[in-house]
Amino acid sequence: MNSKSKILLSGFSPWIVMGAAVVLLSIVTLMTLETLNRQKEQRIRLMLEKGAALILSFEAGTRMGMRGRYGGEFRLQHLLVETAAQPDIAYLLVVRMDGTVMAHSQADQIGSRYADNLDLLAVRREPSLSWRQATALDGEPVFEVYGKFAPLARRFNPLRRKPMMDNKAGRPPIADIPPMVIFVGFRTDELDAAHAADVRHSMVMAAVLLLVGVTGLLLLFMAQNYRSARTLLSRVQVFSDNLVSRMPIGLIALDQDGRVSALNSVAEATLGTRAGEMIGQKVRQALPAVLVDALDDAGEPVEKEILFPLAQGNSIPLEVSAAVLSDEDGRPFGKVALFKDLTEMRSLRRELEKNRRLATVGRLAAGVAHEIRNPLSSLKGFATYFKEKYRENDKDREISQIMIQEVDRLNKVVSQLLEFSRPMRLYLQTAGLKPLIENTFRLVEQQARASDVTVALEMDDEQCVARVDADKLKQVLLNLFQNALDAMPDGGSLNVRGWRNADKAFCLDITDTGAGVAPDDQPHVFEPYFSTKKSGTGLGLAIVHNIIEAHGGKIRVESRPGEGTTIQIILPADKGG
Repeated sequence: MNSKSKILLSGFSPWIVMGAAVVLLSIVTLMTLETLNRQKEQRIRLMLEKGAALILSFEAGTRMGMRGRYGGEFRLQHLLVETAAQPDIAYLLVVRMDGTVMAHSQADQIGSRYADNLDLLAVRREPSLSWRQATALDGEPVFEVYGKFAPLARRFNPLRRKPMMDNKAGRPPIADIPPMVIFVGFRTDELDAAHAADVRHSMVMAAVLLLVGVTGLLLLFMAQNYRSARTLLSRVQVFSDNLVSRMPIGLIALDQDGRVSALNSVAEATLGTRAGEMIGQKVRQALPAVLVDALDDAGEPVEKEILFPLAQGNSIPLEVSAAVLSDEDGRPFGKVALFKDLTEMRSLRRELEKNRRLATVGRLAAGVAHEIRNPLSSLKGFATYFKEKYRENDKDREISQIMIQEVDRLNKVVSQLLEFSRPMRLYLQTAGLKPLIENTFRLVEQQARASDVTVALEMDDEQCVARVDADKLKQVLLNLFQNALDAMPDGGSLNVRGWRNADKAFCLDITDTGAGVAPDDQPHVFEPYFSTKKSGTGLGLAIVHNIIEAHGGKIRVESRPGEGTTIQIILPADKGG
């Protein structure tokens, strides 16, 4: 039930509900106020019509009394008292224009002053009746209707909206009476009770409407959230299934009974089994003991490295992370284990450690190289001096020549160390590669003839243009050509071919027919200080690799022992041209 409630309330914002409730409350309030105002207007109109009817009947009685010559102040008072005897009339009085009470339903008030706060002249000039809230002599609130009292004059009936005559057309008034104003006070007990009932009814209806509206909105939001939650759950399920099946590490999930409930493809490949065979089995029957022990220790999240035995008798290192799966109330309902093969990672760690040591050695060698160059210059100078001094002695001259050659070789090693250790800086420019290769060929031409090596170049002048550092690329070519010649001491062929591939990148193949490189050595030929030659420093190809990578290119080696070697250089296309 808690899960269902959370699904229904997921994405449920209380601010939206509060905003909708405020809008509904405003609408219901406006409707209620409008209803109450309309009821008030109807109540006022009803009282005005009632007052108008009473005044008209009183005027008619007065007029009839005057025609029967029973008029007079006493008769007016008597008629007024009779008229005011109705239970809903609190008082009825007639005043002169100076405010003196001429007739009153309570005889003791005759001759007193009334309505001093009203402009009686304006009231008499007003064609329609007016009203106000007043208080009777006993303190009871009354609804007071007042207006002109003229029983013998032309009169406007607010009910019929037609003028009336107090006598037949053309006949003058029976008698002249002074201008007067009549006041009628109605008790409002029943009206107030009805009004209170209307107010209560309106408030109840407003509350019901508000409750129904809010409930409808809540149900609408909940239905929408339920639909959205179902859609979201479906997407999450599809996403989780794809995530589990495509994640690059193995996953095994167990249910609360210790049976395998899920297994992804990486786990299948690592364990050498299929999910259909393992799902539903007890974990101790399906998995090796080392992995079961890791799952048994998963009371708290654990991480450990284990050696997982393979069917072939070998084992692979695995990093296992296991944890207990718990529901929202903290009750465990299964376990999950994630594991990954550490074979490649351990290999990378070894390579990283090796490269770190090589970098340290390189920095040390570069520092030592700076200190060696000056003594080497002195040694070469002394060897040259002794060669000239003892040129008559063949043995001494030969020894001096060997000293000079060894100093040059050491100086070359020092130069390579310095170049390998310093940051690579390129000065790129668009250049034709064919003349650059031909010039480099000339530098090794004599060595090629001495080794009986034929050299061939296959390249199209128009295609062989690239943006390169000419000096650095010449250094690369010279190093590769010399390595190729060293691999063919008894003769052979050195072929160079250049072309553009489908990506417009420039490709250069340097192929020799030398002894080749052993397959185990091929992955290491570009590593610093690795060399297959007895007198090699192991820095030449490392420098070549750095220069080509600095150009944004690639260099590859393909070799067959006893048949020869091909070095392929790929330089990116010249975007500028």
